[in-house]
Amino acid sequence: MRQHKKGFTLIELLVVIAIIGLLSTLAVIALNNARQKSRDAKRVSDVKQLQSALELYYNDASGYPPTATIEGDCLSYDPDSGGGFGATCKTDGTTFMNIVPTNPSPNGMSYDYSETDGSYSLTYKLESGAGGLGSGIHTASEQGITLNTSGV
Repeated sequence: MRQHKKGFTLIELLVVIAIIGLLSTLAVIALNNARQKSRDAKRVSDVKQLQSALELYYNDASGYPPTATIEGDCLSYDPDSGGGFGATCKTDGTTFMNIVPTNPSPNGMSYDYSETDGSYSLTYKLESGAGGLGSGIHTASEQGITLNTSGV
């Protein structure tokens, strides 16, 4: 009589290990894509919040704040002492944004703000795209958000 040993052969074990390795690789790739999209969604949200704050600032100050570094600063306006982006908020005026958002890391350039002749521009870069925008460098202004093809 022939005896049947219970257990798995070496080939069966190697096939199962290969399948598990392949599935875990696909899961890591999907997770990295989700992280990129999450950072991009935060960037788009940050820029839209900055645009709203800048428009509120424009209504009070009849102009946009002068060009300045914006990360981590406050955006406020005091009719008596001016305003704009600063390390601390004006105590006597209107505060439009207590903490200006910073670009999520990694793979992000800082949000670049500039004001010229009664107009402003905010430049930022998306890794994979979000909010109907593709990857690359984008510019937000009082007219909306556009793709900057020269910097891609």
